[in-house]
Amino acid sequence: MPRPVITLTTDFGLKDAYVAEMKAVILGIYANATIVDITHEIEKFNIRMGAYILASASPYFAEGTIHLAVVDPGVGTQRQAILIQTKHAYFVGPDNGVLALAANSQNIEHIYEISNRKLMLPKTSSTFHGRDIFAPATAHLANGTSPEEFGQEISEIVTPEFAKIIRRKNMLVGEAIHIDDFGNIITNFGEKELELMNARAIINAKLEGIRQKLKLCKVYAEVEPQKPLAIIGSHNFLEISINQGSATKYFKIKVGDKVTLYRS
Repeated sequence: MPRPVITLTTDFGLKDAYVAEMKAVILGIYANATIVDITHEIEKFNIRMGAYILASASPYFAEGTIHLAVVDPGVGTQRQAILIQTKHAYFVGPDNGVLALAANSQNIEHIYEISNRKLMLPKTSSTFHGRDIFAPATAHLANGTSPEEFGQEISEIVTPEFAKIIRRKNMLVGEAIHIDDFGNIITNFGEKELELMNARAIINAKLEGIRQKLKLCKVYAEVEPQKPLAIIGSHNFLEISINQGSATKYFKIKVGDKVTLYRS
């Protein structure tokens, strides 16, 4: 049976040796590992961005892939190191929300605390858990170690605000989780939320207090250039866009701003 692919997502950048050290640890434990870099250019300490990028890329990897994500401003604190088993894949990293969007979208089956010191490096620093804890855990998992051996099973993970959707009577409150290079406002809503709002041809949205009626499109060109629209984008999140323009400039919305869907 082929061993799973390992992916890496971090905010480490490529100037320093951090990524190479993690790969060296993985290969030292499991020499035949196939390692794919999703990105190491997550904005420093930006857990929301890391979570979005991981959730965007992870569904396209084969079943059984192990996704290691390290965006960890709380390294060395009491935040847990975790291994999540879903129906499709495994996720390894800090329990600070960076794994939440991806893991929740793939139906979590089990969550384990990574506490077995035999599956870490012999000496662990307080500032580089990516190398000393997460990389060896990932390699041992890829090499056939059972998830149950890493530590006790726990019942839930940290769900950050950007992964939450609040339901109030006839509305859903979410937020902008990402602004892409085209200026599209990518929200944390998906098709399930549109069904709850009975949204078919028109989306009723409130953007920072301003109500908008947006045509729900399949392609951007369904509206005239420079006109606003709503669309389920290629990563299955609801996007608010401007055909051939920038929605973030048009609506003056930034990452983290509230977006509300409501029934008319």
